[in-house]
Amino acid sequence: MESLGTRQVYANPWMTVREDPIRRADGTEGIYGVVDKPDYALVIPLDGERIRLVEQFRYPLGLRRWEFPQGTAPDRADSDPLELAGRELREETGLRAGKMIELGLLDVAPGMTSQRGRVFLATQLTEGFHERELEEQDMRSAWFPRADFESMIAKGEITDAQSIAAYTLLLLHEHSQP
Repeated sequence: MESLGTRQVYANPWMTVREDPIRRADGTEGIYGVVDKPDYALVIPLDGERIRLVEQFRYPLGLRRWEFPQGTAPDRADSDPLELAGRELREETGLRAGKMIELGLLDVAPGMTSQRGRVFLATQLTEGFHERELEEQDMRSAWFPRADFESMIAKGEITDAQSIAAYTLLLLHEHSQP
């Protein structure tokens, strides 16, 4: 597929939307809509057999959802993934990590967005006060036993694709350890 140009059709502090005229391999032309968002960091706070989740209202779904702490830098800025992970963990949960390990990379929805995410495992945790942004004021945070988290996924109570994929990266990491 060949890009023949690009045109921004919408922008706000969190994302831009563009339309790109394209030429397919067979020579036909079309248009591709792309949502550009900055890369995000997702953090799995792990304390023994407990994991920390946050719950917030997800406007596009009209539902409150449990998920791992995650987010992007303000105003579509690029940010160092490790620094961003520490900031998101602190903002959303109040936790500080003594140790962070990068587990992998996730593509959110590569058929429609350029956004990618780095997944981190946070351990050696200390409690503190959260520093939530305005949009996060209704957020809740709680510890869950891993068995309960897995049960919530199986029951469809946790449906955040990034959180489920990140947990898979954690399991793969744990299985690779001696």
